[in-house]
Amino acid sequence: MGWFEALVLGLVQGLTEFLPISSSAHLRITAALAGWDDPGAAFTAVTQIGTELAVILYFSAKIGKILRAWFFSIYKKDWRQDPDARLGWLIIVGSLPIVVLGLLLQDAIDETFRDLRITATTLIVFGLILLVADRIGKQERTLDHLTVPHGLGFGFAQALALIPGVSRSGGTTSAGLLLGYTRAEAAEYSFLLALPAVFGSGLYKLTDIGKDGAPAQWGPTILATLVAFGVGYAVIAWLMSYIKTKSFVPFVIYRLVLGALLFVLIVTGVLDPQEGPHL
Repeated sequence: MGWFEALVLGLVQGLTEFLPISSSAHLRITAALAGWDDPGAAFTAVTQIGTELAVILYFSAKIGKILRAWFFSIYKKDWRQDPDARLGWLIIVGSLPIVVLGLLLQDAIDETFRDLRITATTLIVFGLILLVADRIGKQERTLDHLTVPHGLGFGFAQALALIPGVSRSGGTTSAGLLLGYTRAEAAEYSFLLALPAVFGSGLYKLTDIGKDGAPAQWGPTILATLVAFGVGYAVIAWLMSYIKTKSFVPFVIYRLVLGALLFVLIVTGVLDPQEGPHL
């Protein structure tokens, strides 16, 4: 991987990680259209560390309160009903599905799920799910109403994002809306829930960089991760402001158009669903 390729993919990762349009799908599609090799699940997982560092910076005050309350709740009974302590425990509960499924489906994640036909399908299907959730969700609950079943519901929705095209933020936000949470609260929990999963996956996949026999491209990978961090922070700030007054409909339309275009490129032979362009 060259420096320019890393710069472009870092920009794509930062721009799309927090929007409900699937960063892994965009990395896969960008590489395919440019005629580059599939950056792979390992590259995606490592660069996501950059965007999650942006989450830590943006929500630093909230995360600090959660960690403090959670730590005290371990050995002080009176802290166990603290809302931030409960949220800390529910983030752990919500992380269990993606840990289990990520380990069980590791080969499929690295190979089968990266087929562009699957990506196009999930872009469309989960775009429609997001539309329904945005329209029928009552949007009354805050994170103070979060329960273990709801935490697991968010967690299973996050696990679906192991398939490119689903979108981690899109899947978990859709689940939150269907459970009656507001857009902002569902998005916030989605970002916080991603922290353990993404850091765990990124660190786990570090050893896969260069595993295919090619020299490990640490310089470009680090560049992409840093770019993703900077761009990702700006996107979080914009999105948290946007969803307080606006719906997810523009993102749904984008997903449907991109999914349909991807199918056209595959059917017409311009793109090989498992490789790149045929020019």
